[in-house]
Parts: sequence; structure tokens; C-alpha cells
Amino acid sequence: MAMKALLLVLYGAILLSMNPVDIISAKACPLYCLQVEYMTCPSSGENKLNPKCNCCLAPKNCTLHLADGTSVYCKGN
Repeated sequence: MAMKALLLVLYGAILLSMNPVDIISAKACPLYCLQVEYMTCPSSGENKLNPKCNCCLAPKNCTLHLADGTSVYCKGN
């Protein structure tokens, strides 16, 4: 019983320390992965960066270059 009370206090302390704005502004990313060969971003010039699975995970204004030769521009949210 004491263990349950301790866990309840611990969880409460964690929740109270969280910023409510962070909880509200959290974004959910779709669970799919494109066949991305590499990624380019304006901040890195023409450097080929390690790819991200989709635009939700990629930085804003970057381009995902796909294995089939097409590309996807990630304009951000």
C-alpha cells in the first residue's frame, strides 16, 4: 500500500513539473516511412543529410529525396 502511495506522489510530481503548453502543443507523427535515400535542407546547402522517414520527422523546409528519383518538400506546420 505504501508503494502505491509513493508511486502516486511521484507521478503527481512529474505531472506538476510538466509545462501544460508542451502537452497541448505535442504533435503526433504518422507511423509510416517513405523510401528516403537522403535529405537536403537550406541550412546545409547541397550536403546530403541522413534521411528522416517522413516530413513529420524532418526539419521544416527540407526536401526528402526518394529512392524512385522523386522528392518531397517538407514545408512544415
